[in-house]
Amino acid sequence: MIYQASNGLELEIVLNRKNNKNIYFRIKEDLKLYVNAPLFLSKDSILKLIQENEENILKMYNKMANKAIENDKFWYLGKSYIINFIDSGDIFFKDENVYTISLEQLDKFYQSQVIKIFTQEVEIAKKCFSKLPEFTLKFRKMRTRWGVCNTFKKTITLNTELLKKDIELLDYVIIHELCHFFEGNHSKNFWKLVEQAYPNYKEARKKLRY
Repeated sequence: MIYQASNGLELEIVLNRKNNKNIYFRIKEDLKLYVNAPLFLSKDSILKLIQENEENILKMYNKMANKAIENDKFWYLGKSYIINFIDSGDIFFKDENVYTISLEQLDKFYQSQVIKIFTQEVEIAKKCFSKLPEFTLKFRKMRTRWGVCNTFKKTITLNTELLKKDIELLDYVIIHELCHFFEGNHSKNFWKLVEQAYPNYKEARKKLRY
């Protein structure tokens, strides 16, 4: 079943009948419209409901389409690069392009840069403080946090997704987590300490939605 939107877009509909009272719409990564509809609802009624909810459905479609485009790009230190595949050789950047043998090679490069750049920036940030405790630096991908400071275990964990951001934002997260060794919560004293080392912290927070 196909639905033609008012803007000319043709949406392929994947219809699933469910034993429920409501109808649900969802656009998945294949850019098809998945419809969970009650058993008794006719196809004409479904198409009418799609038309009535077209604005929201198209918003979902555009969001997923943009996500698909971004997945074809390599984000590195605040810039996006179009991924190009070559037969052999090391990764290299040229203009707005990155050249690689495979996505696996690109991922290995990314992980190596996480260790190199994050460690380097932490060493620079440590100079903003005196009497910092000895701590272990860790890296992992996190969904809800850019960084975590465990004052009990003396560890700082940085989100590997930060390598996709401007390096100034990485520096802010590092400063933020280092400050927790002195102030465990987000009190006024904590933010004063952050501001001393990173005066533009409010702008960085907005960009990261920290």
